[in-house]
This record gives sequence, C-alpha cells and structure tokens, in this order.
Amino acid sequence: MPSSLDLKTLEAAATWYVHLNDGTVNEARTQAWQSWMQSSPKHAAAWERVETLQQQWAMTPKQAALSSLGAAKAQRRNVLKILGMLVAVGGCTWLAAEQVPYRSMLAQQRTSIRERRSLRLDDGSQLELNADTALDIRFDSKQRLIQLYRGEILVQTAQDLTQRPFIIQTGEGSVRALGTRFSVRQLTEKTRVGVLQAAVEVNPQRHVERTLRLEAGEQVTFNRDKVDAASPLPPGSTAWVQGMLSVDDWRLGDFIEELGRYRLGVLHCAASVQGLSISGAFRIDDTDTVLENLSQALPVRVRYLTRYWASIEPA
Repeated sequence: MPSSLDLKTLEAAATWYVHLNDGTVNEARTQAWQSWMQSSPKHAAAWERVETLQQQWAMTPKQAALSSLGAAKAQRRNVLKILGMLVAVGGCTWLAAEQVPYRSMLAQQRTSIRERRSLRLDDGSQLELNADTALDIRFDSKQRLIQLYRGEILVQTAQDLTQRPFIIQTGEGSVRALGTRFSVRQLTEKTRVGVLQAAVEVNPQRHVERTLRLEAGEQVTFNRDKVDAASPLPPGSTAWVQGMLSVDDWRLGDFIEELGRYRLGVLHCAASVQGLSISGAFRIDDTDTVLENLSQALPVRVRYLTRYWASIEPA
C-alpha cells in the first residue's frame, strides 16, 4: 500500500462502495463516483483495493457476501465494516507499520461524523469529543493518558490528589497539561494544540528534549520532528462544542474543507472560488442550510451530483 494512501481515502472508497451497492440505479451517482476515482491516484489505488475484495467475495457464497456488503445502506456501521476489510487487505506488513488507523476503529471512545460527546473521566476531568474522533483512555497509578487516534478534543483537567501527570498522546508526540483547559486536534501527520487556560508542554515524538511551553491564548502545530512557532489562538476555535463553526475572513476553500468534517460524502470547492472570503458563525449540525445560504452571501452556487456529493461553483 502506498504510504500516501491514508485512512480517510480508504474510508471514502468504502463509502462509495456502500452507495453504489444499495440496490438502486443512479446514473448521476455513478458519474460522481467516476469523477472521484479519476481525481487522484490515491482514489484509484483505494478503489483497486475494493476490487481486490470483490474478487475475494466471489469465492464465498453469494448470500453471505450480500448480507455483509452488497445490500448495505449508506450507514456508518457498514462503512466501518468495509473499511476494516480494506485495511486488512493491506497485509500484515502494513498493519505492523501503520497501526493507528486500525486502532482508531477499535478505540474505546468514538464519535461519528454527525456526533459530538461529553465525557466525565474518573479523576473528575471533563472531555469534549468533536465529530469523527477516536481515542483510548488509559489511567493507571503513574499517569492519566489519553491516546488520540483521530479527530479533536477539548480537555478541562481536574486536580489529582496523587499528582499523576495528565498527557494527551498523538501520532506526533505528547501534550502534558499544567492545570489547564486546552484542545488537541489530530491532523494528517500533524497535531494542533490550543490553550484556553493555564499552560501545556508539547514534545515531538522523535525529539522529546525539544519541549515547548504553550501559554493561554496560544496555539501551535507540531509533527514528529519539530514544533512550529506559537501563534495567537483564533477566536471561536472551540465553537464546535456549542455546535458552531466560527470563522473570520477565511478563504472559502478552507471553510468548505472544515465544513466537510461534519458532513457525510464529498464536499468539493472549485478552484476558481476557493479564494473568496467568508466570515460568520454556522451551525455544523445543519450543513444543508449552510450550503443553501452560501449563494446569498457569495457569488457561488451549490450543485448536487448526489445527496452525498456537493460542489461549490461560480454562480
């Protein structure tokens, strides 16, 4: 499997398989799938894996194959089943080298694309999970550890009588709380941390000696090797807790990419309008209304190829 073929791409391929095999014939949907597959070599590689699975299913009783996949509706649990199979087809070598995608599917705590959740931990700390988040909670006598595989969390730590450190572990390193309220987001091969109260310490995985202390009102992005320079924490960065996406003079392309986190399927923005500016507060639980209102604020229109494929184009 190419190193660039990430879990998100595999999940998109799994989602397309579910849509194309729901028992209905839809030419527009088929054309949208073909456009998706041809738009990136990664998409074609992911779909090749789907075809590999189809060949394997041909060797099993037809009824068994249909019961697990062929007649599946566009539901999250079916997509996850297929995604697990797609990961497995990559072979043991890939699974050994890239365990995070597989672990995220088996994580103790998970949210779907349209779900957010609040958790109160055993020590009294409060955890907010954004959409499409996966993590494990590992508390023991020596530390309080949150292993974040995917998504975004907002943490309000509680005082611990035994003074165990509170640590968020991501694919790129660790974030240690210093009596604080902060957010952590797992990006593609990067982690972003924002501090709302007190401070945290950030350590990249390969250079743990390069500790950065981050104060309230600051945010930073880091990978396994280094920590970028700190910058001011944008207002409204945790508005998702209240079900809002708050932006101030954002590029439309960036806004659409962020909105896509809370919407099933594909949300595409034409290159010719990606540079338009947008500001405001938008409800992430109703992305259809957000898209409908775009044409009133900007010279764009939304074209739907299918229910799960929307394209923002010039008006």
